[in-house]
Amino acid sequence: MKEILEQIDLQDCPLCNGPSLLEEENGWCFYVMCMDCGCRTAEIPYKTPQERLQTARQAAHLWNIGKVLPSTPGE
Repeated sequence: MKEILEQIDLQDCPLCNGPSLLEEENGWCFYVMCMDCGCRTAEIPYKTPQERLQTARQAAHLWNIGKVLPSTPGE
């Protein structure tokens, strides 16, 4: 995961300017979330190890352009 994080630039949260975190979920998807307000991107799945880096980049891109799901009651 460290090698992926070195290749990806994450901006601060588009909603609250809090710190962001790229997460990998049990070896099948990536998403980015805010550590302050909890908003996040959709989960971007991958199937092969070769798709892993590109999927992480896609999740980061969605985050950096502001395509996030707010963490609000009733979501």
